[in-house]
Amino acid sequence: MRKLWLVASLALLFGCGKKEEAPVRQAPAAAVPEPAAQAADPRPTIVIFGDSISAGFGLDAGQSFPDLLQRDLAKYRVVNMGVSGDTTQDGLSRLSLALAEKPQLVVLELGGNDGLRGIPASITLQNLAQMIEAFQAAGARVLLAGMTLPPNYGPAFIARFEAVYKELAKKYQITLIPFLLEGVGGHDEFMQRDGLHPNAAGARKVEAIVLKSITPLLK
Repeated sequence: MRKLWLVASLALLFGCGKKEEAPVRQAPAAAVPEPAAQAADPRPTIVIFGDSISAGFGLDAGQSFPDLLQRDLAKYRVVNMGVSGDTTQDGLSRLSLALAEKPQLVVLELGGNDGLRGIPASITLQNLAQMIEAFQAAGARVLLAGMTLPPNYGPAFIARFEAVYKELAKKYQITLIPFLLEGVGGHDEFMQRDGLHPNAAGARKVEAIVLKSITPLLK
């Protein structure tokens, strides 16, 4: 191990009648105060637990519907936990992070990627049910955001997929938004070029849909 040595040169002063100077004492260094802990946000928490639509895929910062909700619901802390590409199985894997926020209300916006990947509706239903049960057990109210699929998936598969949300809403007695992109999906002026994600104008319409459903749950 390499050692660094500091060599100090001492100058000895000799002279008639000259006294040796006393060494100068340095004042002890003042203790550096530790930064004060940031105060916790006291506002009730709303968690948006979803995929790319919640995450604001393709949008500029501040344009996602959770960002818009935060502006309209200033008395609440809106936590955007949308992750692009997440399936319901991915949602289960990070469920504990959402529960750690101790939400009063959860907007559950997952399942769309399950359908697009052809995952059986029974699996989607089972995963969403586990999340709903966990949120309710923690004392949170749940707003379920329903989705649908492009026509090329066939009427039978689409019908079964849409039924998942209706069954869950009925079983757990929770508020359902039948189709989160109502009036947005299929409208070029509100969608990005991929035809799957809302643009900034579309996100404002989505936020209005969510806000309308959330407001009664917060009273």
